Amino acid sequence: MRNMWIICRKELGSYFVSPIGYAVVALFAFIFGLVFYVASRDFANYTFRAQMMGGGGPSNVNEQIIRPILGFAGTVSLFLIPMITMRLFAEEKRNGTIELLLTSPVEDIGIVLGKWLGALLLYMCALGTSLLTVALLFFWGKPDWKPVAVAYLGLLLQGACLLALGAFISSLTSNQIIAGAITFFASLMLYMLSWFTNFADSRFSKVLNYLSIITHLDNFSKGLVDLKDVVFYVSFIFLALFLILRQMESLRWRS
Repeated sequence: MRNMWIICRKELGSYFVSPIGYAVVALFAFIFGLVFYVASRDFANYTFRAQMMGGGGPSNVNEQIIRPILGFAGTVSLFLIPMITMRLFAEEKRNGTIELLLTSPVEDIGIVLGKWLGALLLYMCALGTSLLTVALLFFWGKPDWKPVAVAYLGLLLQGACLLALGAFISSLTSNQIIAGAITFFASLMLYMLSWFTNFADSRFSKVLNYLSIITHLDNFSKGLVDLKDVVFYVSFIFLALFLILRQMESLRWRS
């Protein structure tokens, strides 16, 4: 366990030695801040016009602002997560340090979990910047904090899921660009599966819809914690990390 945290801290620190860590956090903060500004401006303008016309106007800040922008944050993560995961194992292979890592006294599970947790902490740093803008709404209005907390839980689980997928893809190649491109394509396909099955009612389409990550995030964005959604994300993470362990064993045998 101690070695796992050492690798986790080393991995997190390595992101900020290069521009990757700063770029991920800055890009997410900029895009999220821009969308937040547009959403809150439109909400204020629509409310003002409705009041001028004698109507009540929209009053649910959670539904009109928070839910859409947090849902959008899940979409933005599709572009940022490949940047986080592409170097996890691919860089070790390219530099030839993967052999040193495999022959170290650290168990494979400690290496895998340490690298994945380091990537997850960077993702949480980027996601944490959005809390600063969302906090402004609690000064302007009185949104319900529980759906917000549940939505952030969903974003964290989705991010952890895609990070595990990206880490597995990174373990298959020594080229960071290829790892990032495949991770983005795979994440995008998991995101778009629900689009292909919206109007289909077959058993196969239901399976595809269940495999879509956005389907499970939708309940979280509504403030609902459904056990099947939690099970999906946790199972996906476990499977991806298990496959990385098998890949590590394969590399150990070949080296």
